[in-house]
Amino acid sequence: MPRQLPLSVALDGSTHTPAEPLTADHWAGLIGLAEQGALDFVTLDDSFARPPDHSPGRLDAVAVLARVAPVTSRIGLVPTVTTTHTEPFHTSTSLATLDFVSAGRAGWLVDVSATPAEARAVGRRLQAPAAELWAEAADAVEVATRLWDGWEDDAEIRDAATGRFIDRDRLHCLDFEGPHFSVHGPSIVPRPPQRRPPVAIALDVHDSDGQWELAASHADVVLLDADEPTTARLARTALLHRVTEAGRDPDTLRVLIRVAVDLGGGTGPGVGPGTPPPAEVRFTGSAGATVHPRAGHRADRPAVLHRLPGPGRRRDRRVRADRRRRRLLLVPHLTPGGLDEFVDRVVPLLQERGVFRTDMRARPCATTSNCRRHTQGGRSEPPMNLQSQEPRSEPVAVHA
Repeated sequence: MPRQLPLSVALDGSTHTPAEPLTADHWAGLIGLAEQGALDFVTLDDSFARPPDHSPGRLDAVAVLARVAPVTSRIGLVPTVTTTHTEPFHTSTSLATLDFVSAGRAGWLVDVSATPAEARAVGRRLQAPAAELWAEAADAVEVATRLWDGWEDDAEIRDAATGRFIDRDRLHCLDFEGPHFSVHGPSIVPRPPQRRPPVAIALDVHDSDGQWELAASHADVVLLDADEPTTARLARTALLHRVTEAGRDPDTLRVLIRVAVDLGGGTGPGVGPGTPPPAEVRFTGSAGATVHPRAGHRADRPAVLHRLPGPGRRRDRRVRADRRRRRLLLVPHLTPGGLDEFVDRVVPLLQERGVFRTDMRARPCATTSNCRRHTQGGRSEPPMNLQSQEPRSEPVAVHA
């Protein structure tokens, strides 16, 4: 039986159009659709940058996902939270709160604010070099994770007889002193259901060294942008080498390829709900960049990574070759307008091929080492599935 393919979706927090309401219900509908399609998790972009001219504005990603959490039950919720112009104490408490209201499904996509416009919008400090911003981000992640660990599991005693809610001896200060900030602690929010919500980093092969160092030292998940499969494979190897140099077990890091999804003519004349899904899936390169085609490919066509085998057909040789790239997984990067088409057309195709789940099964904890089950109403709820304890899935290229 083929191994199951993890799939997730990235949503841009500023992709509203003037005709769409600027409400959390809009995102609740999109993320509910992703959960209906049995996707693993969703990331929601956020930034201090000015939204595009066609957009009426941007809602706070953590607040939106906190609103969505009660109307979803299985999908992971990963907001982008910048570490520039923010305080790590507040970031830690807001993400811990999101983990509680989602019953252990929160994550954190770390980013920085590097433009002069963002610095002017906040008015707190001047623009800083990228190396300084990513070093600050590393300190912010370190502070947040230590604040999450500052409460022991049994710190809440709720002793009505003595009027004590917590045992102060089971709360721990971190006394962090760094070049960017100092934090005494402890946190005002108890330890999150996942203990440490997974930390994700979006990484490009051309990103700064500080960003790679942050990914190697702190990330649980890396969302990798690469122009073609060979580049992605080399980048993953280099990243795992850095993880080892940082003193971490490379098996604790999950690397997912972030790709744009091209449904191969999903719009236009003659295409509609009854149109058959595409027979092959193509690799269009990184989520935000133009692909550099390999030799022999036309410049106006995306490079084919491999075909999806139909029922009763032998797998293409390129599928078998992909066994050398274990743990190199795909994260379709979609606009909201294309999510319904992906769920309606591509997900059933993958399920028919036996490479994608048919429902949101109970899944293992997000981190392999620091995880406690969150119990609610007498039953255990599994946290989000970013760092699975199951065997790694074979990479099956999906293209839409």
